[in-house]
Order: sequence, then structure tokens, then C-alpha cells
Amino acid sequence: MIQLSIVIITFNEEKNLDRCIISLKDVADEIVVVDSFSTDNTVAIAQSYNARVVSKEFMGYGEQKNFATSQASNDWILSLDADEALTPELRQSIMKVKKDPKFNVYEMARLTKYCGQWIRHSGWYPDRQTRLYNRTKGRWIERKVHEYWELDAEEKKGLLDGDMLHYSYSSVSEHLQKIEKYSELGAREAVLNNKDATIFKMLFSPTWHFFHEYIVRRGFLDGFYGYMICKLSAYAAFSKITKTRLYYRQQKQLGN
Repeated sequence: MIQLSIVIITFNEEKNLDRCIISLKDVADEIVVVDSFSTDNTVAIAQSYNARVVSKEFMGYGEQKNFATSQASNDWILSLDADEALTPELRQSIMKVKKDPKFNVYEMARLTKYCGQWIRHSGWYPDRQTRLYNRTKGRWIERKVHEYWELDAEEKKGLLDGDMLHYSYSSVSEHLQKIEKYSELGAREAVLNNKDATIFKMLFSPTWHFFHEYIVRRGFLDGFYGYMICKLSAYAAFSKITKTRLYYRQQKQLGN
């Protein structure tokens, strides 16, 4: 049976970390928490479950997850965020992999709770995430936001049964704050890569986002919160595009 390390990156996650670690029962051979100098009880909670805590200044999601992966004692890794947890069905699937892995990389569906409601459409489900992997077979792409695990060229992914539960936003205000943070990071990264945003994209991309997620991906079936999610998704697209266009021009002016 393979040995599995769970790696979790944290910053002020005292309201979530208990639930996350408790859901790892019987799955984890080791828990590593890489904490970005939390000012709440995150570290104490992690240590109460005998997790190994490593303090590291936050460097961006991709880089932080690569660092966390490197801190594990085992090559097989399950990477989680503190606001995520495993369902019993997903735990059983992971135990099967531990006994007899057919692939070196696995993805799983993520089911998100938004303002108290589970969201099953709106482009938010199944939202497959690559989180269980042999670290010798790939790496996290080091983006500031929307990082992802990149497999080695010859590798194929397996798909696990069961959901990873994501306890996201408890309020619309939290969602708006995350949009501000992610759009800022995304725009800055785009400009660093010398990417601009056109007026056409700024005008029409938000409308397409709303139509695609509310109509094509059936966000209307999630009721009021489905409508809110799709509208805020359109706003997030607008925010990132607008900031990218602004910062790109500012950079060009400074270059002149």
C-alpha cells in the first residue's frame, strides 16, 4: 500500500481547518500544513491533529503548492485547501488507489456550497480538480491565481468516485472580496506576460460569460444563487479585463 501525504496551504483558516482534517480519517499517513503566518488559531488547530506545520510567506498559489508538495515525506500527495473536505465516497476511492494505483494522477469532482446552498450547475459542478498525484510525474504551474497541476507528457488521469466538498463563500460580500483579489492577481500576471485586453473583449466577454454559465451550463437551475453566481462571474471577467487593459497601458507609459 502506498503512503499518502496530505498537504494543505493556509492563512487564517481556523473556521475551516477542523472540518478539513477530520474528513481525512483513515486516508492520511502524514498531514503537512504550510501556513503563511496566520494570526488566528490555524497553527494551533493543525498541531492539535499532529500535523507538521511549516511557515512560509505566501508566494502565489502555484509556487506555494509546489513548496508544500516538496515538504511531504511521501511521493504520493493529496493537495487540499483548508475550505475543502472529502466525502465518505471519495475517501473510499482514495483508499482503493492507495491499495492499487492504476494511474499516477487522479482528478475528482468538486461540489461547492455557496451562501448555504450546494451549487450543481452554473459552471461550478463537477468542476474537476487534479489533487491526488505522484509528485514525480508533474508539477504545479506557478501562476499567481488559478494554478493547476501539469502532468508529464506521457501521463493519463484517473477519475475518482465521490465529491470533494468546497465550503466557499458564506456571503456575497466574501465573493466580491475574492473577485477583487483574484482579478488583481490575474491582471498583474497577464501584464507581466505582456498580454493586453481589447475593447471588444471588455465589451462582450462579460456578456458571454453570463450567457454561457446561466443558459448553456444551466445556472438557472440553481435558483437565486445561480443567478448571483453567473452575474458575479460576468463581473469578475469584466474586472480582470479592465484592470489588464489599464495596467498594460500604465506599463507602456512607464517604459516610454
